[in-house]
Amino acid sequence: MLDSSTDGHVHTALCRHAVGEMEQYVQAALDRGLHRIFFLEHFEAGIINDYQCWLGPDDFVYYRREGERLRRRYADMIEIGLGVEVGYNPRELPAIREFLATHRWDRVGLSCHFLAIGSRHYNLLSNDPRTLAVFSEYGVARTLEQYFALLAEAVTQLPGTQLCHLDAALRHHPEVAAPLAELSAGPVCEQIFQAMAVRGMALEINTSGYSHRRRLAYPTPDLLARAARFQLPLTAGSDAHRPEEVGRFFERLPQPLLDGDD
Repeated sequence: MLDSSTDGHVHTALCRHAVGEMEQYVQAALDRGLHRIFFLEHFEAGIINDYQCWLGPDDFVYYRREGERLRRRYADMIEIGLGVEVGYNPRELPAIREFLATHRWDRVGLSCHFLAIGSRHYNLLSNDPRTLAVFSEYGVARTLEQYFALLAEAVTQLPGTQLCHLDAALRHHPEVAAPLAELSAGPVCEQIFQAMAVRGMALEINTSGYSHRRRLAYPTPDLLARAARFQLPLTAGSDAHRPEEVGRFFERLPQPLLDGDD
């Protein structure tokens, strides 16, 4: 059963590509009538890219200190979780595992935002025409094949509690639809779901998809139907990057999932 009173995936200005302070997100969640909110700030290791869109060590120190302050201040009003969204980089597994072991996290979201091509990494969720051109030259289907293969590794190699925006890669690329549909129906997603089921990992329904691809969240209904066969726990996340996006489109979440129907 999907809990629509919890937003399990929000970001703040700490990640350098969102806006707003942590307290503004808590207040927005209260205005929405939510019972719980989970910050899921970005961590990346070994990424070679011109633009840093994740937290550094000092950012995480502030994040935890401010999060604890907000927990005390709003203790009687809302539950506040401090989590991390870990970008999978197979070349940096020891560093990622060491980072995760440093603190207790309320949630650990797994994702893959960057693909190594040549001597640098390219953002799979970028809408920059120059980045999209790189993926066009590299091959859209080839990019997606490698993306899903990396996720299949991530869910076996890292102690995640949820898998984030499963089918969001190349969401801004004009040629993504056909190869994404083909790969989504293939065996790699079965491998991912099977590994998640063994580990009790939740599948995130990410409502930012209603903005990026209009009437569909991440993952698609077809992928949700396949995941249902593995009885995966589900969690709702707005992937908010602005306070006003907290809980966005939760009213569109599939009613059978909210009701707990099969």
